[in-house]
Amino acid sequence: MPLQKLQFRPGQNLEGTTLANEGGWYFGDKIRFRSGQVEKLGGWVLDGGTVITGGNLVGVVRSLWNWVGLNGYNYMGIGTNQKFYIQNGTGGYEYDVTPIRYIAPAGNTTFTATTGLSTITVTDAGHGAQTGDWVTFSGAVSLGGNVTAAVLNASTGYQITYVSSSQFNITVAVVASSSDTGNGGASVISTYQITSGSAIYTTNVGWGAGGWSGVTTGYTSTGWGSSAPAGLGIGVQLRLWSQDNFGQNLLFNPRGGPIYYWVVDAANANIYNVAQVLSASNINTQNGTAWWYGDIDTPQMANYVLVSDASRFTIAYGTNDYGSSVQNPMLIRWSDQESVLTWTPSVTNQAGSYLLSHGSSIITTIQSRQEILVFTNAALYSQQYLGAPYVWGFQILADNISIISPNAVAIANNITYWMGQDKFYMYSGTVATLPCTLRTYVYQDINMTQSYQFLAGTNEGFNEVWWFYCSANSNYIDRYVIYNHLERIWYYGTLQRTAWLDSPLRATPTAANYINGSTTYSTLVYHENGVDNGETNPPTAIDSFIQSSDFDIGDGHNFGFVWRIIPDVSFNGSTNANPVLNFTVLPRQNPGSAYGKDDNPAVVSAQNYQNQRTYEVQQFSEYAYVRMRGRQMAFKIESNTVGTQWQLGVPRLDVRPDGRR
Repeated sequence: MPLQKLQFRPGQNLEGTTLANEGGWYFGDKIRFRSGQVEKLGGWVLDGGTVITGGNLVGVVRSLWNWVGLNGYNYMGIGTNQKFYIQNGTGGYEYDVTPIRYIAPAGNTTFTATTGLSTITVTDAGHGAQTGDWVTFSGAVSLGGNVTAAVLNASTGYQITYVSSSQFNITVAVVASSSDTGNGGASVISTYQITSGSAIYTTNVGWGAGGWSGVTTGYTSTGWGSSAPAGLGIGVQLRLWSQDNFGQNLLFNPRGGPIYYWVVDAANANIYNVAQVLSASNINTQNGTAWWYGDIDTPQMANYVLVSDASRFTIAYGTNDYGSSVQNPMLIRWSDQESVLTWTPSVTNQAGSYLLSHGSSIITTIQSRQEILVFTNAALYSQQYLGAPYVWGFQILADNISIISPNAVAIANNITYWMGQDKFYMYSGTVATLPCTLRTYVYQDINMTQSYQFLAGTNEGFNEVWWFYCSANSNYIDRYVIYNHLERIWYYGTLQRTAWLDSPLRATPTAANYINGSTTYSTLVYHENGVDNGETNPPTAIDSFIQSSDFDIGDGHNFGFVWRIIPDVSFNGSTNANPVLNFTVLPRQNPGSAYGKDDNPAVVSAQNYQNQRTYEVQQFSEYAYVRMRGRQMAFKIESNTVGTQWQLGVPRLDVRPDGRR
């Protein structure tokens, strides 16, 4: 028989059996397709920056936003479930600018230490904090022993570990001695950051859900018998953020909470103070600070915020109405043009509001070239600027559609792509189902209770749209699926990423990940940088593989005997002087048979018939000699060595007929 080329269609297809997809690729991990050929994903490296108030980013990163200030600094807003940071350039510094919820005046706070323990009990009747919140103290004096003033007044602050109505616990870095009998003095000032959110989605029902005698929303506490505000649920929920720029300054909003405003300090770009006064009236007098729009005129809460490209309006989605403190998840409000503070409509401005009708809540929005797309849980709206007096117009583009999470939408090549509850969609003037050859694989092994964690992002250097999601048995993101919009193909794999940003202001995509699988701390990683996993020190190999669907030997009537492989591989980009790629040929008798394991087996059952072998192919390898037979075979290639990058060409098999049995 002539040499048989191993040339397969690009993309992976798991919608049928391995034989039904003959001529295509089936299983795989950490691969991509470029110009129709399969290759290993690019590597990634750790952020080389420093968190000023500690060694790592605290909490799970859920939002990344990049812009350049007028001072030339390349900023990135980083929102976690516990904190909010500003980074001043790739590999630069990350500053904690988490807004302040409450400042207890001097004299309200005292400390109590227990000999032999590092746990300190803090008494403050008006703290209003929850477990997991952060507090910073100033003005404290030594308790008399190991717990010194420097320990109590640490700039990093403390995370609250236990809460009662008037007290809470913190853990300090020292063990109290018998001399620590003081209370910290009468000049202690306690500064409380905004309430932390959850790292995952939780549903609390029944006795004990929420705070005693009320519901704590994370920003305010309501009275006995009060219901939780719409869009928040009960208890501390998954913390998501939206971010956008008003000029060089930053608007950011924790979902369900107030809108904050961070002002770049024009005189000193390295000043990163946190908010201390919750008043919009101070915005113009303080720089480098996050302020809450706390005036009665401005929205008190929102599920999403953005600044329109058309005429620059600040727009809040899922917010409270004028004169009301109740959140309406279908209400949209916008400020006056070129304003972040004027929200009350009048004949002299263009501020206004609009209540959507299709659905029960606004899930998310995204700004496209000529319109803002607004997703509710049941419909997609187009929001377009009309000018006075109507200002904004709204038109339904599609009804009876879904979107799986607020971060599951991305725009690539002027087309909007998003992940729905049971399929993928695209919008290019009309809404359509996005055909997916991995739909069954994704939606039959997915944790829908954690769907609000799911996120989308682009990798425009490779014409890709990525979605990260949780598999059925995981409460944390552990998988991805990619759509190549240029070649219109899909591929998938396993990877932990909690946020993703592909910005033209950065050389490569930026992502966030848990540190060592923990939800306590996070780190930033820069993708398409190197060929290895740079999250470890030293870097480790990325285990990458792809396996074809089964293909017949000839027409599948006779057995074929394979005795030689002629590889065709490019190792361009490898940093290893001797990169290695493993080729595996997996023969079997029939589609229902297992791939063989023995050289000369006896036919006992359909589950054990022929052998499979793996062969190393190094750079410049000419042949790999094998001995195996079967009616159909699959072909697998993989790499697991440091410094190896590869792209597959068209390898060939040397096969001869070998009878029918």
